[in-house]
Amino acid sequence: MSTSANHHATASEPEWTKIIEPQHRLIHIDWKEIWQYRDLIYLFVKRDFTAQYKQTVLGPLWFLIQPILSSSIFTIVFSQIAGLSTDKVPPFLFYMAGLVAWGYFASCLGSSAGTFSSNASIFSKVYFPRLTVPIANAITNLLTFGIQLGLFLVVWAILMFKGSPIHPQFAIVFLPLLLLEMALLGIGVGCFISSYTTRYKDFSLLVGFGVQLWMYASCVFYPLSSVPENWRWIIVLNPMVPIIEGFRYAFLGAGIVERWQLAVGFGVSVLIFLIGVMVFRRTERTFSDTI
Repeated sequence: MSTSANHHATASEPEWTKIIEPQHRLIHIDWKEIWQYRDLIYLFVKRDFTAQYKQTVLGPLWFLIQPILSSSIFTIVFSQIAGLSTDKVPPFLFYMAGLVAWGYFASCLGSSAGTFSSNASIFSKVYFPRLTVPIANAITNLLTFGIQLGLFLVVWAILMFKGSPIHPQFAIVFLPLLLLEMALLGIGVGCFISSYTTRYKDFSLLVGFGVQLWMYASCVFYPLSSVPENWRWIIVLNPMVPIIEGFRYAFLGAGIVERWQLAVGFGVSVLIFLIGVMVFRRTERTFSDTI
């Protein structure tokens, strides 16, 4: 009787579908597991995209209003008042190109920087690969980038039709690589910041200020050609500089873009991504005790 009861109890026990094991490697990204949670990533994307314009009057139109207003202000301040060069490109289009490219990176960084603080209630209750959240953020921001890129292309086509000195290049086909690089860089820096804000709350206060300084150093408001030649190699160490210059060169035919700059920028972005993921994976083990 006892043997039969034990056998029945064993047969009725559910089989384990997931075994969570500690990771001892410094950098470990289980892409197979992340792919298995693709439905969860879709839900995160839907949630985040909806939340961006929920309870607003204009809704997704804000994604179009922001680059138009910002480009108009920059045209007045930096082009007409300050007289900064735009490489003979129409100033409005020059600044919009820089802002659209920078906006995607800044959005990836900002949303990834709040991964632990914004999802603490979920992380502490149920298991799923934590990296799905930054990845979902990058995809959500990609949708916003697509809307703003569409607006940019409309302005780009109108000005080119009117005879503005715009010369699109074949390099446009490499736009997905630039987006991948921006996503890796934004996620890497964001994961690093998110990990340290679990222990040092005031660290998050420096993020907005730091992003603003980074933008000023990324050729968003001025072309790389305006930087003295002996200083350019220092500026190019900022991986966002070759990205923005490459974006402008692809669509406008203006900008200084060399292969070594793109290679160095991509290498730095991958390195930052790996470091950010390493710190992120170490923090996710104990963040619930410190957040």
